[in-house]
Amino acid sequence: MKIAYLVNSYPLPSHTFIRREIRALERLGWQIHRFAMRSDRAALVDPADLEEDSRTEHLLARGLPRLLLPACAWLLRHPRRALHGVNLALRLGAVGCGGSPGTGGRLRHLVYLAEAAQITRRCADLNINHIHAHFGTNSTAVAALANALGGPSFSFTVHGPEEFDAPRALGLGLKIARARFVVAISSYGRSQLYRWCPLPDWPKIKVVHCGLEPDKFPAPLPMPTSGLRLVAIGRLSEQKGFPLLIEAMALAAKRLPDLQLTICGDGPLRPQIEAEIARHGLDRQIRLAGWLDEAALHAEIARAHALILPSLAEGLPMVVMEAMAAARPVIATCINGVPELVSRETGWLVPAGDPAALADAIETLSQTPSAVLAEMGQTARARALTRHNADTEAAKLAAFITEGLAP
Repeated sequence: MKIAYLVNSYPLPSHTFIRREIRALERLGWQIHRFAMRSDRAALVDPADLEEDSRTEHLLARGLPRLLLPACAWLLRHPRRALHGVNLALRLGAVGCGGSPGTGGRLRHLVYLAEAAQITRRCADLNINHIHAHFGTNSTAVAALANALGGPSFSFTVHGPEEFDAPRALGLGLKIARARFVVAISSYGRSQLYRWCPLPDWPKIKVVHCGLEPDKFPAPLPMPTSGLRLVAIGRLSEQKGFPLLIEAMALAAKRLPDLQLTICGDGPLRPQIEAEIARHGLDRQIRLAGWLDEAALHAEIARAHALILPSLAEGLPMVVMEAMAAARPVIATCINGVPELVSRETGWLVPAGDPAALADAIETLSQTPSAVLAEMGQTARARALTRHNADTEAAKLAAFITEGLAP
């Protein structure tokens, strides 16, 4: 079967789970055409991401003006479909007029309508009759508008936390109503989607976990024998809570002078995080590694005793799954879908926003015998590889698409 995937910016260093899902579907024999609005090739370091970028059709690669002219011509040639599309764009834009980040308004949704017209035209050229979008934001708005223009049916995956920050402004209920089905990546995510759609639409909400490729996680390396080493991975943005982690490290380092932390990732808060590291005098304890390719990231996890996740908001982070698959326990904040993976058998859960609790968990980790840590790591590995196998989860998604396209 041939379908399209639609993402706003793709690929990105933080979107490897989409690449894995697409390739797992392709291993099942599906043909996937990748659409994205934008490319961020300059930020890519992983060869697999660079290859994926070359396989993706980026609609805005030639600029918005060169997109608008053929899109408007298509709309003029199909006035009835255009009327349906304009109506839906205005409805979605109306609920987004509250000013919530990323929701836009009527004018922006009319731009999305032009993008949708181009998607509709291209899907007709490529004989594609279904689109799966990732994230319930503008990519799903474009998929819904393409459907209103007479284009393919659509489904979409909601990750969070962005969608749960502004569900009404994003028109999640309206998007769910028009979709064939909707995917949540955790039971927590499904519960939040239930809140924004009527009871008759609840059966549309499915759970498909983000997946790992087990062959990328061979027999794990033993725990390090040197001083306590931690790794944190993620975009340096507000929701990830890294300033709290710096504060926790300052508290823990007083009791654990050999403590080391590597932070893998980059983002808008890097200058503030660097300043916090300097303010607490932690330049020797904390290293900012920037974005790493997949192999280097796995090597950093292997060099650590545990992953630490100080997030304030999440969906269900891939970095937790990857650390667990590498047989490393996890210290994480008890938020959103995280407790569905991390438990007493696989790590430590702490209240969000509490640096002292993070510091206490680090000290508890330091006092845990190496044999116990290794046992926790093996339990974590089995849970992650069983629950988050990319091929198994892609097969679930394929079944939902096939069912959704049935007459």
